[in-house]
Amino acid sequence: MQQSPDKTELERLRAPITRVNGSQFGIFQKDAYLHPHKGWFEHKYHRFCDLLDKIEATEGSLYDFASGFKKLGFNETEEGVWFREWAPGAKEVYLMGDFNNWERKQYPLKKDQYGTWEIFIPRNQDKSYPIPHKSKVKIHILNAHHEWVDKIPAWITYAVQNEQTLAYDGAYISQQEEHRYKWKHPQPTAVRAPRIYETHIGMSSSEAKIASYKEFTRDVLPRIKDLGYNTIQIMAIMEHSYYGSFGYHVTNFFAISSRYGDINDLKELIDTAHSMGIHVLIDLIHSHASSNAQDGINLLDGTDYQYFHEGEKGHHSQWDSKIFDYSKWEVLRFLLSNLTWYLQEYKFDGFRFDGITSAMYTHHGVGYGFSGDYNEYFGGLADLDAIVYLMLGNTLIHRINPHALTIAEDVSGMPGLCVTVEEGGCGFDYRLSMAIPDNWIKLLKETKDDDWDMGKLVHMLVNRRYGEKCIGYAESHDQAIVGDKTLSMWLFDKEIYTNMSTLQEETFTVHRGVALHKMIRLLTIALGGEGYLNFMGNEFGHPEWIDFPRQGNGFSYYYCRRQWNLAEEPHLYYHFFNTFDKAMIHLEDEYKWLSAHDDYISLKHEGDKVISFERGGLLWVFNFHPNKSFENYRIGTRWAHDHIIVFDTDEARFGGKERLRHGHDNPFPVVKEPWCDRQNYIQVYIPSRSAIILKPLINN
Repeated sequence: MQQSPDKTELERLRAPITRVNGSQFGIFQKDAYLHPHKGWFEHKYHRFCDLLDKIEATEGSLYDFASGFKKLGFNETEEGVWFREWAPGAKEVYLMGDFNNWERKQYPLKKDQYGTWEIFIPRNQDKSYPIPHKSKVKIHILNAHHEWVDKIPAWITYAVQNEQTLAYDGAYISQQEEHRYKWKHPQPTAVRAPRIYETHIGMSSSEAKIASYKEFTRDVLPRIKDLGYNTIQIMAIMEHSYYGSFGYHVTNFFAISSRYGDINDLKELIDTAHSMGIHVLIDLIHSHASSNAQDGINLLDGTDYQYFHEGEKGHHSQWDSKIFDYSKWEVLRFLLSNLTWYLQEYKFDGFRFDGITSAMYTHHGVGYGFSGDYNEYFGGLADLDAIVYLMLGNTLIHRINPHALTIAEDVSGMPGLCVTVEEGGCGFDYRLSMAIPDNWIKLLKETKDDDWDMGKLVHMLVNRRYGEKCIGYAESHDQAIVGDKTLSMWLFDKEIYTNMSTLQEETFTVHRGVALHKMIRLLTIALGGEGYLNFMGNEFGHPEWIDFPRQGNGFSYYYCRRQWNLAEEPHLYYHFFNTFDKAMIHLEDEYKWLSAHDDYISLKHEGDKVISFERGGLLWVFNFHPNKSFENYRIGTRWAHDHIIVFDTDEARFGGKERLRHGHDNPFPVVKEPWCDRQNYIQVYIPSRSAIILKPLINN
């Protein structure tokens, strides 16, 4: 029996969703250039409202529609166990498993008019339930092609790999109280600005193995808390039979990956994170599904169009995966219920929606370059069925948990993605600033330091839509995968393995790399968005890429781990990077610039390679010049007060030369004369390849 919200909460969840007048959308106040496309926005919203009307009329509420797991899959009652499976193309369906010695045709299911098959199995004479907890189960189907196949139920909540065949079996999870996790801590309230630590459970150990939920809880969560991150984004949670897919080829959507442990282990991880005030996001893959027909939902009833588009339309050529048909009623029920499941059953605090560019356009982003022309977004290339699904999903998520975060991974730059549905948008809270890491890598790869353009650098970081919040990041898991390179690998090249110790003479490459590694991260968190993201291990410049076990590497786990010990060695530069990252993240917690709206860029000097700006009540100065330091350099400021350094990249604790120590203890006098469009200025010493943050001494 599923746990349900109490009566008051249920009334809130089932309350009708308010509709608005589409002609008065707030999105047009945010961007006047959208006015020519007003009709498209109104049509999109009308599609959303029409579907919502139909859902509320037939299902009672969006919440009830999105609680399909209360009927489909396995559900226990006082009398026994119900099992239901939507498989409209199937000719016959039977339930089997350990509980009946895998007798294929002992338990036949009956089909209703909507293509849902069901069976009820009463409790045993001794009142025990007929299917033991964690016992293996499957369905035996005569499919649309009159072939007998064994499949894992689509709504299964746990799946385990058979050690002999390597195929997966579904596992029956009892809903009785003795098997359920007892939650100890409340979920955190709304996060001011997400500082996200992107993680992967399996590769989180320093050992060459698959790490567990329990090990992550014990060993990694305290590290994340110490670093100061307030949110973790966990990859590869939804069950995926191929480990090397990084979790992006999901086979079982309601099941969490069993390779890391069991259901209660993950719940304990989330509960422990909540006790630390850390929000937990799940990397959600609803833009496509694994084409694996043995372990996944593909070809469940024998048709290729049950959950997906038929034929080539349902095949993603670049990812070799299946594309959902978001126009289908039961597909919407399946995906929306998946959101409710993770919010209520696991108490996740939100979602990072993966690869939604693929869903939002009929071309799926394959071979298509977005120039920013609005006609690319609002013409016939947009998939309105998918976009309406995203609107429904965001509406549902924020109805269930008003504090939940939703983050969109979109490379197209779709206008309105992070505007509320009521204002004419899709309802996401944040979007990933995906161009920033690509541009950092491109800069390091193709352009000498002397030729870095300060104007273009700043534009790259601040180029985002007004009123739509972004997550800035210098690198994520994408840059850490084999075949690509992280910032540290680009900066240090082969010396990352040989010259990273302070016990040996510092080389030019290391000197440059140490300085730029810190400056790139600091500038990104300063200007890149209203949130920040770092991938696990990159905070200390992890020296190796990620290479999952595969035939090409002898199925080795050696490169599928994190060398935490490097960050603990005081004589290694990795230790300095880790210290820097921790100080930087805690500084944001103190001054809260990610949620500030007082930013002003006063200087982008190409010759000097100097950038200066104000944000969060602080004055920031970056000197990217490869060899020039400047004394008594004028920096404009709006504050008519003396300034003092609160942070600089050249500090000894960060592996620097400590050249700015004097400015931490002695204020820089303000001169009340205009400079660089500011009312005042100070004069500072800024060494080459360094950055300083100053605060005005307003209360002194």
